[in-house]
Formats: sequence, structure tokens, C-alpha cells
Amino acid sequence: MTIKVAVVGAAGRMGATVCEAVEAAEDMELTARLDAGDPILSESLGGADVAVEFSVPSASEANTLAILEAGADAVVGTTGWTEESLGRVRETAERLGRSAVIAPNYALSAVLVMSFAEKAAPYFESVEVLEMHHPNKVDAPSGTAISTASRIAKARAEAGVPAGPDATQTDPDGARGARIDGVNVHAVRLRGLNAHEQVMLGNPGEQLVIRQDSFDRSSFMPGVLLAVRSVRGRGGLTWGLDSIMGL
Repeated sequence: MTIKVAVVGAAGRMGATVCEAVEAAEDMELTARLDAGDPILSESLGGADVAVEFSVPSASEANTLAILEAGADAVVGTTGWTEESLGRVRETAERLGRSAVIAPNYALSAVLVMSFAEKAAPYFESVEVLEMHHPNKVDAPSGTAISTASRIAKARAEAGVPAGPDATQTDPDGARGARIDGVNVHAVRLRGLNAHEQVMLGNPGEQLVIRQDSFDRSSFMPGVLLAVRSVRGRGGLTWGLDSIMGL
């Protein structure tokens, strides 16, 4: 059965790439391209079964709630979500009998890095996260890095692993990076980069480096299409692709 798909944020670089991917998929039909200022209604979505939302953090929650209210399921790739905003999407989806997938990253390699890092983190004394993006990215650290650090911290806490060693006493300029749930996260913005993440784990005499590189926006499309094919009937909110990928 053909899945009818609308794209919100279609004029953006990611949105335009999603439109191309949907049009190329044999089991999907692109029903609408919406962007900033366009009303999100059942009519404007073209009767879509699923709407894919790639916009900006300041607009994403309102867009996602409007998609659900319009009678479509939502697949969301915009970052910047909080527990409170996720809770509002969860409540709305459950109330309306709709489904939403929100993921910090749709690159399958990035999803696997987060999963691998979570599994490895309790076995290493030290761990730090480095994320590297193009200079047009508006948020830092990235949603992927925040999610990675949070998952690492939770896994270490559950295993009773203490904080990693760090003798730093003075750092007035923040050279040690942001601390997300106790895990240091470093953000690089550099021309020539696209989207990259590296998790570094260390023990005495050994190091494990888990790295992922997305060289082009096309790397996110298999994950987006997987979410579009999987969102219907899931009910409520699904955070990340892990459960969809069986991780």
C-alpha cells in the first residue's frame, strides 16, 4: 500500500532532500511541501498518512502538534527537544490515537554509535564525546551528542561506575567543553564538515574510539524512510530509532 507523505520544512536543505527521497521511494507518494508560514491542516497536508518535519527548534513542537491534530502521524528530525516538550507530544499523540517518531539522528550509523557507546561506557574509566558539524548549524552541542552523553551517563550510573578522572581545577574559557549529565561534550564548527561524532573511551593502557561520519544529507534518508514506514500504528511517542531497528 502506498504511504502518502507530506514534508514540513520542505524549503530547507534537509526538507528538500526528504522530498527527493520520498519521490524516489516506490511505496510512497509526496502529497504536500510546506514551509514556514504555511498552515498545517489536513487539507494542506494533502491527506497525508505521515508528515515528516524538519524545521527549526523554535517551531518544531508547534508543527508536530499541528501535524497530529491534522490527523497524520509525525516523523520529526528537528533537534532541541526537552522532556517537557516531548511529554506534550506524547500526550497529544495518545489522546488522538496517533503516532510520532522523534529522533536526534536518522543516520543509521549514528544510531549504532549511540547504542555501541552506551554498551561500552560502563567498562571504561574515562569517556568523552566530540561532535563536529558545518558552521551553519544553529545549536551546540548537537542533539545527537546530547543524547549520546545522556545514554552513556545513564549506563554508567546503573553500573555504579564513578565519574572519570579529571584533575582540572581552572577552566575559565570552557576548554573542557559542556558537561551533559557529567559527560564532557565538545562541539566543533568547521567549514568543510557535514555531521560527525566521535566517542572516546579510555582505560589504563587502552583506548576505544567509536566514530561516525555523515558526508552528505543523503545519509539520513534511509533512517527517515524507515521511520515513515514504521510509525503508523505504533501509538504515542517513539524516541529514536533504536526500537525500530531492534537494538
